[in-house]
Amino acid sequence: MGLEVLSLLFLVGAIAIGFFRKINTGLVAIGLSLILGSIGGVSVKDITGGFPTSLFITLLGVMFLFSISQENGTLELLAKKTVSLAGKRTNLIPIIVFVFSTILAAVGPGTIPVMSLMAPYTCALAASMGYSPLLLGATSVLGAAAGGISPIAPTGILGISLAADQGITGIATPYFINSLIAQSVYFIVIYFVLKGHKMKSDMVLNWRELPKFNTKQMITLAGMAALVIGVIIFKLNVGLLAFTIGVFLLLLKVSNEKKVIAGIPWSTLILVTGVNVLMSVVIKLGGINLLANGLASIMTPSTAPSIIGLTAGIMSWFSSTSGVVMPTLIPTVNTVIEAVGDGVSAIALVSAITNTAHVAGTSPISTGGSLGLASYVQASGASEEEERKLFVQMFLVAIGGVFVVALVAGSGVYTLF
Repeated sequence: MGLEVLSLLFLVGAIAIGFFRKINTGLVAIGLSLILGSIGGVSVKDITGGFPTSLFITLLGVMFLFSISQENGTLELLAKKTVSLAGKRTNLIPIIVFVFSTILAAVGPGTIPVMSLMAPYTCALAASMGYSPLLLGATSVLGAAAGGISPIAPTGILGISLAADQGITGIATPYFINSLIAQSVYFIVIYFVLKGHKMKSDMVLNWRELPKFNTKQMITLAGMAALVIGVIIFKLNVGLLAFTIGVFLLLLKVSNEKKVIAGIPWSTLILVTGVNVLMSVVIKLGGINLLANGLASIMTPSTAPSIIGLTAGIMSWFSSTSGVVMPTLIPTVNTVIEAVGDGVSAIALVSAITNTAHVAGTSPISTGGSLGLASYVQASGASEEEERKLFVQMFLVAIGGVFVVALVAGSGVYTLF
């Protein structure tokens, strides 16, 4: 019992140090894994063996390819052209932003890159056209979260890999569908609550006034399409294929290699893989079983998805969904099922963890929320008082999302597909 509790304290400590000291939690986790391993008698070989090599290559490949599309402006122009489809019907813009963010995240970039692209763009758009930054910022985050669980997007790959490590396989399609359902439900809620259906503006984005895709951008779009076709139709490894396509794009000089490499979200890769190293030690010392049994003690088969979802959402307000919450809670699923009973579905629990944690990403202390807030303040020249007010409002939207999506998890919808 002593080592189990100690391992969880190390995990909580890594999260706390990363959050309060503003240090990458992955770096902290790797450092603490040696100390914890030494105390618990875990060999260095076993500690380093916890590094998720296959996952790292997959994530890096996809991020490399889409860093190319960001560096040469392909994704930004594609976003502008898509939003301009609304024309004078500006109340359609939130819907278009949500659908576009979902599709874009699903075809490869994943949640974080699309949040990073769309949240600043939509909030800057809100400032220039008099729209609600609260609605548009949250919409772009929800769309990115919805699509980011596809089997070829980094977060989807992570979730499927974590589940497979627990013997939970064949979940790719229902996992993705459940993400689409959960985020769509909350988008519909905020669309009407925040009066997106009544949104009007005298300014209109005109498709014809936007520049055409240049040759480099057209080639990049073809590369993105090739990734989707190669993975879905020919069942090729997404990470290796992304590297292959990316190298061809660099050979065709569609982007600057140094800027592309610099544009890869290395901090995210370190976060995800570093926490995995510490988690492997925590699992070996029995910490995850202890956590799972603790959660299971307050669950019934009907409440398990909602409770584990709320746990994930609350954790995600203060830590990374893909870097901390998913690697911590998904390994508890089998233990929870054993303790609570066979009436609990594995896919329901995995989906509840992932979806509720992701909806918390609308918070202004998360990646997407903070980028949106900063972009809006910069573009609108908002006062400190307005900034503080928007900060509180964005956090309330994140809180509401966690509770709404937790209710979705408890409705049983995650077991329908």
